Amino acid sequence: MYKKKLFFFGLGTAFILLIALACTAVSAHLTRQNLEQSTIAQSLLSEHQQLSSISYRLFKQLTDEIIFGKNANQANVRKKRAIIAESIVNIRRLELKQREALGEDFTLGTVEDTDELDSLITSIINEFEMIVENSTSVPIAQKQNLRNLLEESIDNEFREAINAAEVRQSRVVSSINARINALNTAIVWFTLILGLLVVPLIGYACYWLFNQLYQPLILIQRATNTIANGDYRKPISDTLDSEFQQLATSINQLAKRLQEHEANEARSRKNLEFQVEQRTSELTQANLQLTKIDSRRRQFIADVSHELRTPLTIIRGEAQVTLRVKSISEAEYKDTLQVILDQAVNLSHLVDGLLLLTRAEMTELHLELSSMDMEPIIMSEVAKWRKLCENRNIEVDENIKNTLTKVRIDKPRIEQVFSILLDNANKYSAKNEAIKISIGYSEECINISVSDTGEGISGAEIENIFERFVRFSKHNEGVGLGLPIAKAIVEAHKGSISVNSVQGEGTTFSVKLPLDNLTLKNES
Repeated sequence: MYKKKLFFFGLGTAFILLIALACTAVSAHLTRQNLEQSTIAQSLLSEHQQLSSISYRLFKQLTDEIIFGKNANQANVRKKRAIIAESIVNIRRLELKQREALGEDFTLGTVEDTDELDSLITSIINEFEMIVENSTSVPIAQKQNLRNLLEESIDNEFREAINAAEVRQSRVVSSINARINALNTAIVWFTLILGLLVVPLIGYACYWLFNQLYQPLILIQRATNTIANGDYRKPISDTLDSEFQQLATSINQLAKRLQEHEANEARSRKNLEFQVEQRTSELTQANLQLTKIDSRRRQFIADVSHELRTPLTIIRGEAQVTLRVKSISEAEYKDTLQVILDQAVNLSHLVDGLLLLTRAEMTELHLELSSMDMEPIIMSEVAKWRKLCENRNIEVDENIKNTLTKVRIDKPRIEQVFSILLDNANKYSAKNEAIKISIGYSEECINISVSDTGEGISGAEIENIFERFVRFSKHNEGVGLGLPIAKAIVEAHKGSISVNSVQGEGTTFSVKLPLDNLTLKNES
């Protein structure tokens, strides 16, 4: 498009120049024509003046010839007559050219007057010749003829004719000069008006053209400054000339790529910051976990040391007392050995529990799984605890007897779990209060709950209830490994155990175990 603008600008400028050149050519032609006409008119005027001068000189010589004799000034007379004839020829030639140039109306009578002037000069010369030839006539008559010739023909007719020709030609010269002056004035005014019209037009055209050139450059400069300032929105419009459009498109693509690059960089930076923050959080959590584990390890060692020290102290004390007594009965020996045996059994249970928890944490707890019903296992544990606690009322949900669902479990381990839960319910509730066992189902799990109506557990104690060696402040029986062992066994079966307690109302422990796949298929 910019090429078109340049083309139209050049075409307009060329058109104006052609007009100026045409006007100049016309002015030059008219000026040359007027100059030629002026030259012709001036030449004619000079020829008339020369003709007048030579004619008078010829007439004087002819008069001298009459006065001084026939042979006086013959050579000069012939010479003057030749010059007059040549001047007449030149005048006729110039008058024809002048009539051809100016027209017949402008030069009316010039050619005819020249013929009359030529005839008059010839007539005067002939009269002089006749007077000279008749010089033998009566002198008085000759003088009269000469006087008439000089006064009538030369002073009156010839003078009037030559003066009329000179005046007429002077008017032609003045008219041509006036035309030349008028033409020059017109040329000056035309040039001035043309300049007043053309110069502002060319100036405006140049301003428009330069503006059309600089406007895209200004837009491109602003766009590059905008990009340099970090603003990558579309910096250049699509309305530029085709010569700048490719550059504008390239700059827009560059801005788009820079924007995408910065967006990707920002996303990468945010992602990196998020990853660093997440990793820092993970490290913080890991550090807290390690700190917590270390604290638990220290507490575990202290608790284990404490739990081991008590039975060992009892065993050592019983042995030392027995050894110090010099005479002791068999019954006393049996009592001492029974105490030692009980403490050894407690130590064995403690060590077995710790080993089980350790293996569970290391995912090395070995389970012998088999598909079986939960109802016989639960009823067996209930029967056992009813014998151990004859005064305890243990209620079982009637739905448990109607279930035909099977689970894949390690029977001894699951029996250990329910033994732990029933033991806790028995310990932490009054002897005359009932223990309830209920069962429920979800889509893929069986939920068995053991509830008591004891004093309940506080919120602070619930948070750590499945930790090792945790015992409630009002009850110090046991070593605090039962619930952690139960949780480890249930989770090893891919199940879960939870507790819900309200102080003053009681506590409920819920065990969720996944149903056997075969049971799920039969139900579906």
